[in-house]
Amino acid sequence: MMGEPRVLRAGMQSALRLLFPPQCISCGEPTASDFGLCGECWRQTPFISGLVCDRCGTPLPGEEEGRAEYCDDCLILARPWERGRSALVYRDNGRKLVLALKHGDRLDLARPAGAWLHRAAQPILRDGMLVAPVPLHWARLFRRRFNQSAILSKALARVAGLDHCPDLLLRARRTPSQDGRDRDGRFANVAGAIRVHPRRRGRMVNRDVLLVDDVMTSGATLAAAAEACLAAGAASVSVVTLARVAKDS
Repeated sequence: MMGEPRVLRAGMQSALRLLFPPQCISCGEPTASDFGLCGECWRQTPFISGLVCDRCGTPLPGEEEGRAEYCDDCLILARPWERGRSALVYRDNGRKLVLALKHGDRLDLARPAGAWLHRAAQPILRDGMLVAPVPLHWARLFRRRFNQSAILSKALARVAGLDHCPDLLLRARRTPSQDGRDRDGRFANVAGAIRVHPRRRGRMVNRDVLLVDDVMTSGATLAAAAEACLAAGAASVSVVTLARVAKDS
């Protein structure tokens, strides 16, 4: 009968829930649904809401008044992208979740992260946007086995119903880690390091591009990626990151 496969699937799902009940993605405590946070971990996760910088998404003091506001860094630095958002502040459980995805092989975090990114990016999404990740150099990709930014961009594109191009950008050279560098050093380190894949340029020309990364600190890597897109013919570039390093963190 037509209904039998559906009944069987429902029975299997119920059995699996009994064997493997939903757990918090952070601490493993029981939760009401899959891929969620328990109450305690939710309270410890610094989701960004309220007034934010329109260029990088960092939280700002005050109330929204219907106009774009900018943080001190975005007032000083000439960002090549138009608008930006971040889902979390990079501290407490926000930092823990980012590191678990990046270095702990917790690819299961992509599903909830995609929803968080989508919620944060809602004000800057446009119809027909092309979603793309900030790239890793092939040597680092070989060692890590996956690009966490590509995992996030794929999840976001799926939730938002937008086109995804995981290899739109390439790392033209291997850059040393940004850790321990000041702002000027970070920008110098990635200058000219990113370019558009020559076989993917046609997908991007005259389109709005949304770049996705795991963490924004100075914005140097995102700036290099945005400049590459604009130089190759993108109509505009916006950015979204899972977490933003804020000055008070």
